[in-house]
This record gives sequence, structure tokens and C-alpha cells, in this order.
Amino acid sequence: MDTVTIIDNRTNKRAEFPILKSTAGSDVFDISTLNKELGLYTYDNGFSMTASCESSITFIDGNKGELFYRGYPIEELAGKKKYLEVCYLLLHDKLPTESEFKEFREDMRIKRYPNEGIKKIFDSFPDSAHPMAVLSSAISALSAFHHQHLNITSQQEYIEMAKRIIAKVPTLAAYTYRHSMGYPKIYPDLDRGFVENFLYMLRAFPGGKAEIAQVEIDALDAIFTLHADHEQNASTSAVRLVCSTGAHPYAAISAGVNALWGRSHGGANESVIAQLELIGSVENVDKFIKKAKDKNDPFKLMGFGHRVYKNYDPRAKVLKNMRDKLQNELGINSKLIEIANRVEQIALSDEYFVKRNLYPNIDFYSGSLLTALKIPKSMFTPIFVIGRTAGWITQWIEQKSNPKNKIIRPRQRYIGKY
Repeated sequence: MDTVTIIDNRTNKRAEFPILKSTAGSDVFDISTLNKELGLYTYDNGFSMTASCESSITFIDGNKGELFYRGYPIEELAGKKKYLEVCYLLLHDKLPTESEFKEFREDMRIKRYPNEGIKKIFDSFPDSAHPMAVLSSAISALSAFHHQHLNITSQQEYIEMAKRIIAKVPTLAAYTYRHSMGYPKIYPDLDRGFVENFLYMLRAFPGGKAEIAQVEIDALDAIFTLHADHEQNASTSAVRLVCSTGAHPYAAISAGVNALWGRSHGGANESVIAQLELIGSVENVDKFIKKAKDKNDPFKLMGFGHRVYKNYDPRAKVLKNMRDKLQNELGINSKLIEIANRVEQIALSDEYFVKRNLYPNIDFYSGSLLTALKIPKSMFTPIFVIGRTAGWITQWIEQKSNPKNKIIRPRQRYIGKY
């Protein structure tokens, strides 16, 4: 086995640590005995150089701009496979056959309905509350109605639990939106598919109909797929950390929701639209681009660059095509999309952005696409939650079922008084 040798220059004491091979990406060396051997811990601010777990779910190559779910490139899934097929892939490590998908899809329809008692939670919030605060609380409350999931012992129980949360989150998100608007809540429609049903619950009124175009369903389905999982990001790490304590799986998902809420994470697409609104018109774009390039100006252009991707975000490419298709088929003439197109045009050709690998990311396109779908800014991150729930719960299962699972407890470098 290959090893890495670490030498403590203070004492000349040395220790060897095994290198563990990865099937793709960087290999790692196991430092679990570092303190025992040398009396040291590593210091890795933000854990950007630390592998916190072993996983076979999602792989990202940021330099190449690649994203894989269970070995499938994202380009082969988003817009080509239905979101529920991707959910099946994440949970079962394979795409479903026609009969498997039919059974999975029908089971998910039945599981859309939460216990009626959940509705009381929404009534306790002011209608001015941010939807993420309400949605997080509602998901956490699900653990009180499904306490049987606290002690799962079989793969079948894992899958049943996962299907239940994936199916119910869109209903809770729709309830959250309608509460914020003061509208009556709409029950799920069993005759509608996963994505169409969610749009129906957002738009319909009791006894009325909701106009939903197929291109809208396809666009939102692609958004859910593109958000389904993204390796060990902040919210996924939060889910895994809570999982390691033995807490209820839905409590872990609620933790993921809270982590995703941050503007540096899932809330970024909301910030993109707010900035496009701030720019105001195509004529103002050049002025704001100049501000973004001025090192003495605190202004930052939202929706460009990514902590992981040092190339074009592969999810952004899919969304750009979907946004253009939506715009063409529905004849949308949006000022925000015009501004976004101008910002994109300049950023992709300007040496300042190209040299720094500041390519448009998924947040840049998802914000304008969701706006075209007539979804308000406050609901952008809950949309992200719906898509990411499948990844979170799959990561939870992987963490929980791992024989090496133990409570996650990072160390620190103490610099206080002693």
C-alpha cells in the first residue's frame, strides 16, 4: 500500500499514513491516527481539503466542469429523464425499468398527503415569515408524525422513509407559499405528475383550474434534477452531521434546509434576481460591470463563479437552454431576462471574467428561469429544497447504513486564554 510520510520538524519524529485510492478524483491519505502518532491535528479552515466521508453517490470534477449522479453525466439526465427517475437512480443506484418506475411513481402519488395536523403549524406563522423558516419547521414536524423512522433496520424501511419525505416536501412547500399569500391551501391532485402537481398547488384555487404548459413542467423538472445532489456541500454536510448523532432523518433534512437558506448557498439565486432588479435596465449593465471590476468597489456580480467549478458549471448549460426554450415557446418578453442576457454576453467575452474563470453558474440561470415560471423570489430556495431532498435523504441513508458511522466531531485550534 502506498503511504505518505509526515515528519514533525520539532522532534524529527515521523509517521506513515496509508493512501486510499478513489475511483475518480483525488486520492486521499488516512490521518485518523495522526494524533496518536504525532500528537497533532490538522487545521483545514472550511474543510476545503478534507474528505469527511466515503460516498458513491455524486462526483464533481470542478476543473473539467463535470457532474455525475451514480456514474451518469448530468447532461444525460436533466431534461432527458424525469426527476422521479433520477430520485430512483439516487436511491437504488440504477435507473428504473418501465415497470419499476410505474410502481415508484404511483407510490409517490399516494405519499404526497401529509397528516392534517401539519396544517396547524402554518397557521402559527405570520404570513410575512420567510418561506424557508416555515418549510424547515414543517419538515421537522414530520418527525413527530412518523416517529417509526427513528429506528430503521432494513433497506425497505430506508426506501419507504425516503419516498415519504421526497413526496411530501412539494406539498409542504406549496402550503408554505399559499400561507404567505393568504390563499386557501390546495390538496395534491393524484391525476397529475410530480412536477405538474406542484405547479397546480401553487396556482390553482378551489374549484378552479390552473393553466400549466408542458414546457413549464419540463423546465421545472430539469431544475429539480439539476439540484438533486451536489456532493458534500454545506447543507449535505449538515444533514450528515445531524445523521451521525442518531437524530430522526426528517430532523436532519430540516437542518439541511436551514443550511441551504444562506445566501452563500441556496439563497444565491434569490440574490441574483435582486441584483438584476437593482441594475434595472439593459442600459445600466455596463456601469455595473465596471463596478464589479473595480477592486475598490465592494460590489460583486452575483451568479458568476463557483467554489468547486473552475470551468463552466455543467448545470448552467442545461438551464440556459431550458430558459431559452421556455422564453421562445411561451413568448416571454422579460426585462430581467434581457438584462441577464446582456450581463452574460459581456461576462463571457470580457477578459477580466474569463481570466478568473467567472463563468455563469446555476444560480444565474435558475433565478431568471423561475421568474419566467411566475414563481416569486421568496420561493426560489424552497424550489431548491424540493430538488435537493432526494440527494439529502440518499446521503443520510449512506451515512446511517455505513458500519463505520460515528458522531461527527471536528477538532479546533484553540487560541484563547489558558
